Amino acid sequence: MHPRVKPALRRAWRDRQSVQFGVTSAHAVLVGPVDTTTGTLLDLLDGTRGMALLRKEGTALGLPDGQVDTVVGRLTAAGLIDDVRAGGPAVDALLERPGELDRLRPDLASLSVVHPEPGGGARRLAARRSMRVQVRGAGRVGATVASVLAASGVGRVDVLDGGRVEPWDVAPGGAPADAVGIRRDAAARQAVRRWAPGRGPRVGAGRTGSGAAESGGGAGVVEAGGNGEPGLSLVVVVPRDGLGVYAPDPVAAEPWMGSGVPHLYAGVVEATGVVGPLVLPGVTACSGCVARAREELDPGWRRMLAQWRSGRRAEVGACDVALATAVAGMAAAHALAFLDGELPSSTGARWETALPLLQWRRMSLGAHRDCCCGAGREAPGEVEGDVAAGDLIPHDTMAG
Repeated sequence: MHPRVKPALRRAWRDRQSVQFGVTSAHAVLVGPVDTTTGTLLDLLDGTRGMALLRKEGTALGLPDGQVDTVVGRLTAAGLIDDVRAGGPAVDALLERPGELDRLRPDLASLSVVHPEPGGGARRLAARRSMRVQVRGAGRVGATVASVLAASGVGRVDVLDGGRVEPWDVAPGGAPADAVGIRRDAAARQAVRRWAPGRGPRVGAGRTGSGAAESGGGAGVVEAGGNGEPGLSLVVVVPRDGLGVYAPDPVAAEPWMGSGVPHLYAGVVEATGVVGPLVLPGVTACSGCVARAREELDPGWRRMLAQWRSGRRAEVGACDVALATAVAGMAAAHALAFLDGELPSSTGARWETALPLLQWRRMSLGAHRDCCCGAGREAPGEVEGDVAAGDLIPHDTMAG
């Protein structure tokens, strides 16, 4: 072990006997009592020394026998020690690509803060390289989601969409201005290649390349691809017509439900941003559950939805670039959290915000007992949490 105090957490003496690591309340840790000699030892925990050398240095400083191990043990238990050499072969392979690693150093620092165990951040970052994510939709939101995932180290990002790039598809991180007129999927793939820090390793069919699988939870590769391709770890559904996110079509999700592929919805409709739900087939509420619950709360919903889906669509949707970028960033962050082995707050829930105030609001979505997905066979047959009929019907049309 070559322990290193996590450099991403700023260090400050709170008083003469206690040291605080970290600024924000989310990740700050207070350590004490710490005397001056032990404080000097903290400076030696920079990842360049093994435990044997640290013990010799501790003896030279006058620390009693076993004190170095005690300090390192306490800091490790507090989530303050990192050790990139503990990551295993996948991390070693990443360390051999310094150009790619330099692009990802801020991501590695962030992961080291979020995941407390030594080497945990490096393992997850290396695991991303062998994952495959499919982004369905290459408009302002979808193309940006794909670019962010690629820039975050996901090794394979596939983008599916039709048509050609229009001037109103152009967005920072997505389709550039010189892509107008070319195929949307081709433009999105170019953006993915442009922002990817490096090429991911070749992965054999059926290999589980997710950080979640390695860390004991969450995501895994659930669908083996052909020609030695890795299976899909996640599908991000980002249709250019945001109605497909606000009211997702259960029929379109049948392939993912049948094969057990996790999928996350995100998009913008009528100046309203939506992220979620993240659907774990058979476990959390799916698009079918959402549709059934909404129809029960609003008897006129199905009739209106049929008209919206079949009617003439506006040539250009109300999706300004700032809101599209915010939604894309949040969706990509939730996707990465899932790929890294966590269940983000969009799991079985939806985040929604609308211009001009941009106050994000989370609505829990309960699995429906009558849905064929099976997630709600013992769950309440309604949308739970903050969602009520008043959320689904414009307030100025409601009586009483």
